[in-house]
Amino acid sequence: MFEIKVFDQKHMPTEKEKNDVLDFLYKHLENYGDPKEDILKAMDYALKQTESFGGFILSGTENGEVTGAVIVNRTGMKDYIPENILVYIATHKDHRGKGLGKKLMKKAVETSDGSLALHVEPDNPARFLYEKIGFTAKYIEMRYKK
Repeated sequence: MFEIKVFDQKHMPTEKEKNDVLDFLYKHLENYGDPKEDILKAMDYALKQTESFGGFILSGTENGEVTGAVIVNRTGMKDYIPENILVYIATHKDHRGKGLGKKLMKKAVETSDGSLALHVEPDNPARFLYEKIGFTAKYIEMRYKK
């Protein structure tokens, strides 16, 4: 049975749970991933283990094994931009197509206090899941790097 745990500054994960989610995301984000250090920064931000507005982590497990995970960071910019940004979401490749991603997304929307935004690559097949749940594309993001 798929179970989702919510971790935040009031409900902290054990060191093992935190490392399990970190390792899971690093492996299963695949082409859309980042270095472990960046994932850990987002986790620490969500758990307020660094100066931040906080957020939360969702860990989806089956039989004690992480099969899906989400990190959401609060932006601190209510009424200006969405209050929350979904930074990472992944499901285990062997468990895709079973609705785990949809369950995680619905739980993220339910757990978020305020609106929720995310960035998705145009060719990412998960984009269609986000649209089914009710996310819309409002802007084209543009960046200038120095």
